[in-house]
Order: sequence, then structure tokens, then C-alpha cells
Amino acid sequence: MGIINVTPDSFSDGGKYFTKYSAVNHAMSLINDGADILDIGGESSRPGAAPISVKDELNRILPVIKSIRKTDSVVLISIDTTKSIVAKQAVEAGADIV
Repeated sequence: MGIINVTPDSFSDGGKYFTKYSAVNHAMSLINDGADILDIGGESSRPGAAPISVKDELNRILPVIKSIRKTDSVVLISIDTTKSIVAKQAVEAGADIV
């Protein structure tokens, strides 16, 4: 499993994959390294992180999910969210696991 935090303030990667371009490139690298599941999150869970709106979370994750799905139809995509509407739209965009 590869983790992709599409956040500006991730405690694990420091916001390294916040842009669609960097997130998708990281996803392809993880797949090439053998990841068969990609876990994508758009809201930081670091201690003290401010919550974000549904709209902001969707704007972060949907373009990434759609781009990955266009490039690779086999890898499983997991969405890491606490919001049901985000989970629903992520699945509609190509995510497999909530």
C-alpha cells in the first residue's frame, strides 16, 4: 500500500504531494515500486490540523483519483476521509475502498 497525502500540512511528507501533478507522479512511482493499493487523503490528520470544507477536500482528491484511474485501471484506490459525501464522490470518480 502506498500513501498519498494531498494536503499542504501533512506530518509525514510535509505537503510534498499537495499538487495534482506531484500526487499523480508519486502514485505512478508507488505503483512502479509494487504498490497494489493507493490510499489517498485530502485532509490532514496531524495533531492541531484545522478541518477543511467538503468542497476543499473534493477539490484536492477528485482530480488525483481521476488521473490515476485514467492511467492505471488495475491498482486499487482507497479514500481516507471522515466525510460521507467525499467518500461517495471518490467512489464515483474511481476509488474502490473507503
